[in-house]
Amino acid sequence: MTYDECRTKVVGMRRRGNKSDAVQLPTEAELEILNVLWAAGPSTVRDVHTLSGKQTGYTTVLKQMQVMAEKGLLARSERYRSHVYEARVAKQRTQQRLARRLLERAFDGSAKNLVLGALSAQRVSAAELKEIRKMLVEFEKGSR
Repeated sequence: MTYDECRTKVVGMRRRGNKSDAVQLPTEAELEILNVLWAAGPSTVRDVHTLSGKQTGYTTVLKQMQVMAEKGLLARSERYRSHVYEARVAKQRTQQRLARRLLERAFDGSAKNLVLGALSAQRVSAAELKEIRKMLVEFEKGSR
């Protein structure tokens, strides 16, 4: 086999993924786009580009959103002249998956260490602490 034949075969290979595989976790840049869509609802690329407030170019945002649609993070509607994108997974579900991944990778599966790390990383308001205590009580009672 010649180098060109080998190179053609390797370049032509694609990763095979099962369509029933779970949606991938978003990268930091993808999460910024998702946050805009969760706040604004279904939006065009131009809307996301404008609302993001970043100095990223329009075509960069467009390409990123196209990749996100391919990954299953976004759904794209072609009903209108400008394609409208929306998040395919709810914000809370994505946050749960990100927290689970962080818990496993950085805190050896310890929820206690994750919470302590989060609370010590930045100042927490009295209102937030009160809400956290209330959630813990509800969680202990099994109402969640």
